[in-house]
Amino acid sequence: MASRAEPADGGGRRDWRDVVRDAADLALLGILLTLAAMPVLTAASAAGTASAALHDWTRTGSWPSARTTVRRFGRSVLPGAPVSLLALAVAGLLAADLAALATGRVPGGTVALLVTALVVAGLAGYAGLVVVEVGGNGGGRWRASARSAACACLDAPTRWAALTGVVALAGLLAVLVTPVAVPILAGYTLAALHAVTNRRPVAAAVTPGRRETTDLTGHRSVSAGLAGHRSVSAHPELP
Repeated sequence: MASRAEPADGGGRRDWRDVVRDAADLALLGILLTLAAMPVLTAASAAGTASAALHDWTRTGSWPSARTTVRRFGRSVLPGAPVSLLALAVAGLLAADLAALATGRVPGGTVALLVTALVVAGLAGYAGLVVVEVGGNGGGRWRASARSAACACLDAPTRWAALTGVVALAGLLAVLVTPVAVPILAGYTLAALHAVTNRRPVAAAVTPGRRETTDLTGHRSVSAGLAGHRSVSAHPELP
């Protein structure tokens, strides 16, 4: 995968070739993610590794080396297997519940179906945030990432709603597009989740001469002077 750290021209502007290159990189990321997740038990490890690679790319402009990516994937397969099974079981139960409500086999009607659909969408948005958190943790630490994501959703419900919208839109597009394009869509969806999660602060505490900004994922806050200084977002990996 290419690096976007160096601009294409001397003025520091990015042209259409950079956009095409980034789109191709994200498409390749989605394809590799899908292939690595095909054994099912490796789904969580594949998602975490892809999220970690995207986390590095958004921070440094360069993708991690193949050796780093393979090492991350290998060390997260066993810890991620229970997560894969849990996610599969929850998804299966929710899908069966929605199908039963939609066909009338379970009482409740349209109201129960809509409420269940909203719950499913909210859980999907939460799961997307967990994957982003895991990417910030180097592709692992699912339990800690799940706790951090839960706190972040409660602290910033509007961001949670935005993440839910991203996942819902991706699900709709997955149904509409040809199956061959679904892996490509996975890479773009992961990039959208990272963008929604990391780019805007959710809280700012102002003190004389300083401003502390905390992002949704609970990473380190960044201080900036109030007199014309530019705010910078930092997301270091947790140990």
